[in-house]
Amino acid sequence: MPANERLKEKIAHLPHKPGIYKFFDDKGIIYVGKAVDIRKRVSSYFNRSTQHNKKTLKLVSQIKDIEFTIVDTETDAFLLENNLIKQYQPKYNILLKDGKTYPYICIVNERFPRVLTTRNKINDGSRYFGPYPSATTMYVVLDLIRTLYPLRTCTYNLSPENIAAGKFKVCLEYHLGNCKGPCEGLVDETEYNAAIAHIKNILSGNLSVARNYFKEKMAAAAADYQYELAHQYKQKLDMLDDFQTKSTVVSNTLTNIDVFTITSNEDCAFINYLKVMNGSIILTQSLEIQKKLDEADADILASVIVQLRQEFESTSREVITNIELTLPLDNVTVSYPQIGDKKKLLALSLKNALYLRKEREGRQEKNKDLTEKRELRVLETMKKDLRLTELPRQIECFDNSNFQGDNPVASMVCFKNGKPSKKDYRHFNIKTVVGANDFESMYEIVTRRYRRLLDEDQPLPQLIVIDGGKGQLSMAVKALKDLGIYGKIAVVGIAKRLEEIFYPGDNLPLYIDKKSESLMLIQRLRNEAHRFAITFHRSKRDAGTLKTELTEVKGLGPKTAEALLTKYKSVKKLRELTQEELTQEVGKAKAAILYRYFHDANKQDTAIRS
Repeated sequence: MPANERLKEKIAHLPHKPGIYKFFDDKGIIYVGKAVDIRKRVSSYFNRSTQHNKKTLKLVSQIKDIEFTIVDTETDAFLLENNLIKQYQPKYNILLKDGKTYPYICIVNERFPRVLTTRNKINDGSRYFGPYPSATTMYVVLDLIRTLYPLRTCTYNLSPENIAAGKFKVCLEYHLGNCKGPCEGLVDETEYNAAIAHIKNILSGNLSVARNYFKEKMAAAAADYQYELAHQYKQKLDMLDDFQTKSTVVSNTLTNIDVFTITSNEDCAFINYLKVMNGSIILTQSLEIQKKLDEADADILASVIVQLRQEFESTSREVITNIELTLPLDNVTVSYPQIGDKKKLLALSLKNALYLRKEREGRQEKNKDLTEKRELRVLETMKKDLRLTELPRQIECFDNSNFQGDNPVASMVCFKNGKPSKKDYRHFNIKTVVGANDFESMYEIVTRRYRRLLDEDQPLPQLIVIDGGKGQLSMAVKALKDLGIYGKIAVVGIAKRLEEIFYPGDNLPLYIDKKSESLMLIQRLRNEAHRFAITFHRSKRDAGTLKTELTEVKGLGPKTAEALLTKYKSVKKLRELTQEELTQEVGKAKAAILYRYFHDANKQDTAIRS
């Protein structure tokens, strides 16, 4: 059964239930999607009345198989789709992660815990805070903690027995005031753990516990006339206040909220995420996502929200965004504030997303300007080197290809502003020349090309490059003269051996500096024309071979041979197919005939060689 028929049959049996679907090509999964109704959603891809963009049409053309998974609810489908995209990273799904791991602050599960940084979470009972999108941000928090609370950094096993036995001695950190010496029992475990409890509150975004503690200690020290100690507590209190100011205090009335905003252009979406805890912004993240299938902003943002909340371990039950979307997550509400503190939060997030978009688009525009300046410089150099009267914004290059006179073909490639314009490339089957005659073939293809441009009133190029020596160049000139356009277009030939440039009627070649950008551009044109001609010639030669062999197979018609030719290009690839694969292409009966023919022929070849 042909592939398209198998897909139609499979689609007809898809369930009208919520779930996910997977599209496969020959190599694996290329797209994962979710649906409230799997059959309706998958059918829409293959519905001719639906207007799809080019990217979606390309996806559909590559689908060879479909699989699905039924789930109970739309929420389950949403989360399963997210997990499968992370696992398989299909090329037609938007992908959020770039493979990097984010850092955490870890409070190690041990007696007299250490506070350190890590990028790997393990289940050892330790407490992890983060992840932090920026290592710089993380170290600011870590420096604050280490300044406020002297903690050990050593890896000693500080068991009561080891401390009592006096196994360890205080190090330089103790003498610098950065550690209170738990290794010698110089600090009470309860006091040390109280500092750890404060640190956990600070890392969770709750600074009030530590602030109240330092206030009480400062007041008590002052009441006891210990002004130097009171000043030390005052400094710690100021550090906390300064840190919270830098963390952006949003509002005393707000608690834990996730803020997401999105703006997009034709190719990319720009997203900002603010994580708010206890009224403060404790994390910000801006990212750019390449669109794969012209996805709607709501679909992109919904997917990103799930991934970022998982990545940064958010448990907030409220999400605010700047666009309406469906977010089927349990115990999570989505709102679109119009006034108040939440509206200010949303405006701040959107400002960051818009800034990222402006910066990226500005960079692209700058790169575009630089590219255009370089292109103009190369064309100006070529104009000077070749002594042209006008800038060669459109250049066309011709080349012939044949093998011992067999299947003579030709090609024409077109460069506009120094770059390939592949939509203007042309192949030519030689029609009026018998055998391998490069001169007459050149006359034919140049005549055909520019007669057509004249007939269709299309603009002519400023420069024609002929891949060959004086003979091919003279025939191109003759064609232009016969068309009455010689002198209106500059024409040169390039000889392969010494990269010589020939002008019509000039016996002496022009030698351009080998490092010149104009010569490099001419070489690119020549090489591209040669590649294009050779590719066409090989495909014709393979097509002729395949048709000849297949027509010898009794029971195989010309339409079947043509279909196989279009897909597999060569006999060698066709021979490698199993009988089951042939059956999928041409049906059981014809597959048996083809398989028998190829494998009997292989046996005969083996017998002859032996």
